[in-house]
Amino acid sequence: MSTLAAGRVTGLPVRLTAPAPGWELAADVCVVGSGIAGLCVALHARAAGLSVAVVTKVRVDDGSTRWAQGGIAAVLDPADTPAAHARDTEVAGVGLCEPAAVSVLVHEGPERLRQLIGWGAAFDRDPAGTLLLTREGGHSADRIVHAGGDATGSEVQRALQDAVRADPGVTLVEHAMVLDLLTDAAGRAAGVTLHVLGEGSADGVGAVRARAVVLATGGMGQVYAATTNPPVSTGDGVALGLRAGAVATDLEFVQFHPTSLYLGPGARGQQPLVSEALRGEGAVLRDRSGERFLVGVHPLAELAPRDVVAKAITRVQLRDGVDHVELDARSVPDLARRFPTIVASCRAAGIDPVTELIPVTPAAHYASGGLVTDLAGRTTVPGLYACGEVACTGVHGANRLASNSLLEGLVFAARIGAELAERLPPPSPLVPQDTAPSGLLDPEGRRAVTETMSTRVGALRSGAGLAEATGRLAALAAGLDTDAAPGVTGWEATDLLTVATALATAAAAREETRGCHWREDHPETEEDWQVHLDVRLGEDGSPQVTRRPVGTPVVQPW
Repeated sequence: MSTLAAGRVTGLPVRLTAPAPGWELAADVCVVGSGIAGLCVALHARAAGLSVAVVTKVRVDDGSTRWAQGGIAAVLDPADTPAAHARDTEVAGVGLCEPAAVSVLVHEGPERLRQLIGWGAAFDRDPAGTLLLTREGGHSADRIVHAGGDATGSEVQRALQDAVRADPGVTLVEHAMVLDLLTDAAGRAAGVTLHVLGEGSADGVGAVRARAVVLATGGMGQVYAATTNPPVSTGDGVALGLRAGAVATDLEFVQFHPTSLYLGPGARGQQPLVSEALRGEGAVLRDRSGERFLVGVHPLAELAPRDVVAKAITRVQLRDGVDHVELDARSVPDLARRFPTIVASCRAAGIDPVTELIPVTPAAHYASGGLVTDLAGRTTVPGLYACGEVACTGVHGANRLASNSLLEGLVFAARIGAELAERLPPPSPLVPQDTAPSGLLDPEGRRAVTETMSTRVGALRSGAGLAEATGRLAALAAGLDTDAAPGVTGWEATDLLTVATALATAAAAREETRGCHWREDHPETEEDWQVHLDVRLGEDGSPQVTRRPVGTPVVQPW
């Protein structure tokens, strides 16, 4: 392992400015997040007889999972094999997938999908009752199950939230933003501080004490000006983990979904997703002259891995001087029935995809990196687990294979549940929290973060642009306001600055093009860079980047 110097940034807070907790509740396990990962962890912990507190920034039925369109990848067809699923995953990951994690995913996935069905999730079936399977980019077989055509996430969220709400052993703390980790004298995670936004049984800053904490906070797409992620995806879990001393890895690999609905040059925030399942059913991409441009670029053409398609679209946009390309779905059979969500989004924007071309452009979509975990979901901080998009299990490598994300949440939630059932320590006294002001970013600073990330750390990157980005972020970190009144806008903005700085620092350090990290000044994939880049915060708040060979564990036994 070796440490890299890459645009040193100091001044990031190692805690958030907040009042001392004014109320407290206790549970065996505190789960932060209410998507597929968090709710599945809660259900597995309850099956082990543990009490659970689920803390979520939204209502529990509004988790980020509900935005997922495509489906869940799993080997269900007798003609398909786990080996083929693993091979597709590793090809998409461009040499950075951890083989052991991939093997866990593809072999345990079918059983976990059946368990999800047992919890009440209803997937699309043919008249004989057989699950319908489709194909998405990068897959060599039909292995994607879906629900409601293109509303898989919504159905999964419904089933899981119904199961959790029906369990009296789960305490729900909704409309609550988690701030920082609480620890005991041994340095183990022992709960979290949080702020409830006036919708729950308690209000203001409080604390959840627990024998273990599981972060399942989803993604960080709001670090960019335009993203497919919902507004709550502000990277809170990764930022909290970094402040607590956890190691994050592969942060530079942000997947830009090739086909978000283009709403105009001024579009900001969450953009409508046009699932690649549409391409799996026959839709094709065309340039402004009407020509297909992916034929000859990759053997799978429009069904190539997402990084290949996003790069091809970006090249066409640069070549033709346009902001979008066209997705032609007019030949897809029964389009409005099969993809009702997409059709509704298009029609709301004044486009009828049944008869017209759909304008699309890449948008920030999925973080392949996150807090590094082992195969049991443990981070480098004892007592702190991570699951779902906030975690980096090693499954995705440099680019996520389509529809592996919901599957990862299912599989590793079960593994965390098994770990909690066997290794939960007794409660212990907390270390008092430091409540001295640490500095917060103001809302105008948040806009500067997102614009900097979109223009300098987006789908196409360069050394000069990344240096400019880390310089801008350093200036923002140096100007944090220690007199700012604590509040959600400042906390979210500060989390975004923390995540953006770590991400940009890693991107500047990786001098190659690999997967969804595209450096125009280093266009080749280099063997010397077949390593993970681990990031942690130093005592002065500076991101420190370390190279780690694939296959080398970083999480040590607790």
